[in-house]
Amino acid sequence: MKLFYISAVLAPLLFVAPSCALAETAVAKAGAGKRETNAPASREEVFSTGVAKGRDRLDSATSTSALREKDIEVLGGRSLGDLLRNLPGIRTESSTGDGSSAYTIRGLPLASGGSKYMQLQEDGLPVLEFGDFFNGASDIYIRADLNLSAIESIRGGSSSTFASNSPAGVINLISKTGDVAGGAVQLSTGLDYDTKRVDFEYGAPINDSWRFHIGGFYRVGEGPRRVGFNAFKGGQLKFNVTKQFSNGYVRLSGKYLDDRSPHYLPGPVRITGTNDNPVYGSFNTYDVRRDSMLSGYLGNLVTLDADNKPAELPVSQGQSALVKSIGLESQFEVAGWTVTQRGRYSDIQGGTTRNLVSAIYSGSALPASLGGGAGTFAYATGPRAGQVITNLGALNGNGLVVASSLNRIESRSLNNFINDLRATRAYGVGKGELTVTGGIYKSLQDYTSDWLYSNHIQDVADDGNSALINYTNAAGVRQTQNGYLGFNRSGSTAFFRRDYDVRYNITAPYGSLNYRFGKVAIGGSVRYDSGRVRGQLFGADLGGGRVGMKSVDFNGDGVISVAESKTAFTPYDRPAPVHYNYGYASYSVGVNYRVAEPFAVFARYSRGARAGADKVLFSDKVSTTDGHLVNKADGYDIVKQFEGGFKYRAPSFTVNVTGFNADTEDTNVQAGAITTDRNYTAYGVEAEGTYRHGPFSLRGGVTYTHAKLVNDKLNAAVAGKVPRRQPDFIYQVTPQFELRQVTVGANITGTTSSWVQDNNLMRMPGYKLVDAFVQYRPTDRVRLMLNVDNLFDKVAFIEITTPSVPANGIGIGRAANGRTISMSARMSF
Repeated sequence: MKLFYISAVLAPLLFVAPSCALAETAVAKAGAGKRETNAPASREEVFSTGVAKGRDRLDSATSTSALREKDIEVLGGRSLGDLLRNLPGIRTESSTGDGSSAYTIRGLPLASGGSKYMQLQEDGLPVLEFGDFFNGASDIYIRADLNLSAIESIRGGSSSTFASNSPAGVINLISKTGDVAGGAVQLSTGLDYDTKRVDFEYGAPINDSWRFHIGGFYRVGEGPRRVGFNAFKGGQLKFNVTKQFSNGYVRLSGKYLDDRSPHYLPGPVRITGTNDNPVYGSFNTYDVRRDSMLSGYLGNLVTLDADNKPAELPVSQGQSALVKSIGLESQFEVAGWTVTQRGRYSDIQGGTTRNLVSAIYSGSALPASLGGGAGTFAYATGPRAGQVITNLGALNGNGLVVASSLNRIESRSLNNFINDLRATRAYGVGKGELTVTGGIYKSLQDYTSDWLYSNHIQDVADDGNSALINYTNAAGVRQTQNGYLGFNRSGSTAFFRRDYDVRYNITAPYGSLNYRFGKVAIGGSVRYDSGRVRGQLFGADLGGGRVGMKSVDFNGDGVISVAESKTAFTPYDRPAPVHYNYGYASYSVGVNYRVAEPFAVFARYSRGARAGADKVLFSDKVSTTDGHLVNKADGYDIVKQFEGGFKYRAPSFTVNVTGFNADTEDTNVQAGAITTDRNYTAYGVEAEGTYRHGPFSLRGGVTYTHAKLVNDKLNAAVAGKVPRRQPDFIYQVTPQFELRQVTVGANITGTTSSWVQDNNLMRMPGYKLVDAFVQYRPTDRVRLMLNVDNLFDKVAFIEITTPSVPANGIGIGRAANGRTISMSARMSF
């Protein structure tokens, strides 16, 4: 039935596209000499990410897209997530800041942050082997800057067999390598928000056989949301040097990233109306587009550190990344074989300090755990510290009190060594060409992480002025200490106080055959991933009688307060082993038919998988006594995909349309620590195209997805429901008008409505965001750019965690940033 729907959509397009090809040819013949002189020539678009060998996209049975340097420049994305949402088929939830965005492709599940089924790569190798480590997502450790020459993406297809843990696709950030002499310096500043940034890059041939490139950035500022401190601070430096030989090259590259940015999480949202017709908005003195529950008045995070010693950790750490990497790449022609070797070692540390809202109350209706409105409340921090709050119901004009978990997920080591060695050769066989590829992939990935929690109560205020609140009960006993209810996540347990010390060792041989004869190319590839996982876990919530609560005198006054009596610690004397292996085979087969020079059709079936990583730890899937998988099949989640479509390319017009069907397993942990064990299915169509006529150009894409939760072994009630936050349509379009000195354009992205949660009770509205840009070039070497994000200052909700309309109208959610305007000046040389 699913294939019937896909065929029904594709069939008319398959007839239209050849007609377009014939019409284009007729117009070209009839109007010879009248074509716009600035129209680009039809050319082969060689694409190399996630495939055996770089090919013209019309000769490959894959769905691929790319953003080139000029596209990246005018889009002016504030973060990597903002850029990647311009790739068709990719759903990006990017309002968390510079990192921890959520990514998925073609309706595959998006149960948690990061990118589970899609791999983010830098120059052909993954940034992290697993893109969805809890609060350690890949995009925290990668930045888009002037070093970029292109971003390539492959969706489905051979990504299952030419990369590990990436059945949905691969996005590859490709660096400049100094092929052409030149560079640039760019200064940027926010006009209506606080940010200052400098970028630079330069590359050139040194002589006939050597060339180099170097570049980076540094930035500082509060950022697009008002938090009351410099939430962004740091930068990056990258370099590479290439030695060219007569039969190949060797390239040494390096990267140093030391940067931090805030982690924006869901905050107060006013929700009224009914489940069938909800109304969303902001509360007084808290704008969902501009404010955050982060604040300079929160003070430092007071907790026990990884060594169970009292510590104060700066909230300004936010999402911090310290990356030092060095890579070596080479490619040579040897006895008819093209041998490519890529290897990189990365020393990665960092983590996330975040303010996780657990509950929001009307101050006049607090629960019994917070005094039920009785007792005395007073400010604990900020300029009003010590001041008694006489009317909670009117506090800051909204009367809201928030219970939050202020925490630090410290990634002590995400170090990895990743190597990919492959060899490719083409043979003449009969009247065609047989391309043979074989390779072996090796990955060593650390995951050592400490989860450090405390919890407090605070008010809701704008402009980064939120402060902590003390509560003294009616009997005169202080229930908080400087606003802290306890030095744990919540209540009186040590839940989520954890230490992971785990290492992943992956070996994956792979190979492919592709036979091209005439207009037809038939290919297949196979890969076998073998994983070895070793390490230890520590935490009170492992069960088995483990403990994790004690009293600690944080303020040194010799008295244990109520809050100090609720302190979580890590029980290092009671480890749980991690000691299991897994293995799975992936394969992909496809056929491509080049109907005519500008037109091709293709079909492909693929089976891939994604290893479970940290989401199966601290669960009943891994034994806490011997560390083995209780069921070997729980070590990975399988993804099966079918896709088929067409590609058409003319000098001034291109269109690619792909129908898809995907069946996916997913073992995961949603926000709020909800464990899931599910099967999903999705089908739909994605389309992308470009058009150019004279100074006008248009690039865009749209994806239709029909997704369904087939079952959940832990929650039968969600069977048959639509996955949360999965819209029917996502789209992006970029029209622009380019003259000799001026370029004007817009980048429009949007979605249709979706269910806020898997229970399908209440819908979240769709949105359309318009970003505008103007570029002025007074000389060939100088460019002035004005970028406006969210031009019309729309409220665009990305996430609502409240499952239905609450009786008190108080919900929790996250929206895209409001309008921000930046100016930049670039000088090229």
